[in-house]
Amino acid sequence: METPRRPRVLLLIPHLGGGGAERVTALLARGLSRQKYELHLATIAQSHPVPESLPSHVTLHPLGARRVRGGALPLVRLVRRTRPDLILSGMAHLNFLVLLLRPFFPHATRVMVRQNSTASAALRFGGLPWYTRALYRLLYPRADRVICQTAAMVDDLCATIGVARGKLIALPNPVEIEEIRARVAAEQANLPAATDRDAGPRLLALGRLSKEKGFDLLLEALAPVRRCFPSATVLIAGDGGEGPALKAQSLALGLQGAVRFAGHVAEIAKCFAGASVFVLCSRYEGLPNALLEAAAAGLPIVALPSSRGVVDLLSGRPGVWLASEITAPALADHLLAALRALGPGERFAHSFIDSFRLERVVEAYENLIDSVLSEAAR
Repeated sequence: METPRRPRVLLLIPHLGGGGAERVTALLARGLSRQKYELHLATIAQSHPVPESLPSHVTLHPLGARRVRGGALPLVRLVRRTRPDLILSGMAHLNFLVLLLRPFFPHATRVMVRQNSTASAALRFGGLPWYTRALYRLLYPRADRVICQTAAMVDDLCATIGVARGKLIALPNPVEIEEIRARVAAEQANLPAATDRDAGPRLLALGRLSKEKGFDLLLEALAPVRRCFPSATVLIAGDGGEGPALKAQSLALGLQGAVRFAGHVAEIAKCFAGASVFVLCSRYEGLPNALLEAAAAGLPIVALPSSRGVVDLLSGRPGVWLASEITAPALADHLLAALRALGPGERFAHSFIDSFRLERVVEAYENLIDSVLSEAAR
């Protein structure tokens, strides 16, 4: 008796080894069932070495384009050659390309896209091209499903872009909670003695060095914080176009020696292990993986209200100091409140993180994939 063919699933991402969207795609590649699906992963371009050890059953297709838009022809060729039953694209500008090319894909191929930011805020503040709203309105209805990270993002995309609510679904980001905790514990065991490492509170912020991430607000907030905690420092891990401006701002504020720009960090557990507080200083977000991973590591959290999803998740939680407005003074006030309340090395269980557990989220993605494929078979 012939074994039924497993559905072929193609995951798409510009590159691996970068931010939250890339980590989500890598986790799905590792977590989706090899018994149920034939898994493929295509990277359009690659700006960092790939730190993730992809399992051998995932077929990797590096398309080698210099930019996402340059990957159109290689992507069409790949899709027509591999004939996937379902494509899942994991980043907004790549989503546009995939949906624009959909008429050139095999008719039976289903397409799902994952929205990784709050659309209304990105359109208002993200410095996007003027035609981005038109692309959303023209192309997102072509998707079989649009995956958002929170119910708030679903509401926003429906209201802002007019995507039919039936095409929208909220699925949380996956987080390897136990692995993060194990790695952080191992790193903490290697830290210097407490007298050497606790000279002052160490603030940690992660993300792309871009305007929406609000690192300029954090630098402004650090100056008044250091008046009360003179040895307070901040580590900013990430790279991006705003790096030179942020470094210049740091010098102008007299923060030499208090701010370290670490660039891209492949092993973030090292940062979590030595940090006193994780800071989410973004002007707008969806629901960033950096926040979820910091919560898994047990770090105290000081956050700006960068989206309704962030506010819904963090409001009233122990170990969280959530500001009511997105300003540097509000951030400074909440940093000071946190630092005054916390004991050295204090950590929190952050029970809300359990709903982001990798196994739960992968199961939800598999249920969605099976549902979309069954609709196609009718």
